[in-house]
Amino acid sequence: MLALADQRVLITGAAHGLGAGIARVFAADGADLILMDRDMPADPDGTFIQVDFADASATRAALDQIGGPIDTLIHNAAILRPEPLEEVSFATFRATLDVGIQAAFQLSQAVWPGMKARGGGALIFVSSQSGIKGFVDETAYCAAKHALEGFSKCLAMEGEAHGITSHTVTPGKPMRTPMSEANYPPELKAQWIDPARLAPAFAHLATTRDPALSGQRLNAWDLSQEHPL
Repeated sequence: MLALADQRVLITGAAHGLGAGIARVFAADGADLILMDRDMPADPDGTFIQVDFADASATRAALDQIGGPIDTLIHNAAILRPEPLEEVSFATFRATLDVGIQAAFQLSQAVWPGMKARGGGALIFVSSQSGIKGFVDETAYCAAKHALEGFSKCLAMEGEAHGITSHTVTPGKPMRTPMSEANYPPELKAQWIDPARLAPAFAHLATTRDPALSGQRLNAWDLSQEHPL
């Protein structure tokens, strides 16, 4: 195991919601955090790099600012704009895929050499039910999340020889985030939780790097109950 206090962790979508909740918990455990988001957090829990992942060139430039190896990558940033297929603009479709999978590719490729050199690392990609099945008005979002599922499986296979694990994680519980506030019906809002309660799942994957779990999709709520901090 590699304690969070001994890790340098990169979290995307870290200004709000799940990313901010994970950052808060990881910072309390002493992790050295690199936080990335389009929005500026009010009180960042680590070094903040502002970037719009919908812009591939800006993503590359932001990655040049990391300045050192990363032990754990948590790619949480995403765009969800529910619209019928006929109303989805190409710009929206492209931006959704860029934030979801283009950024995942560039982030992974950037941290991979350092993880290999240090003998291992953890790649954690936030997925959802939209990465498992289809939903009406979510053609772009479902495409991005399904792509992320396949991408993670490939990285798990390539990383096995280097001690690098790769996982997708679905929340398993409704969370209170800007995305859910904009899209959840009242019955789900009545059930939502503080996303920080899902942080133990990410801490477990970051610290154990269990090869038996690599390549799998995991439920963050269930894993957090099994491995509380």
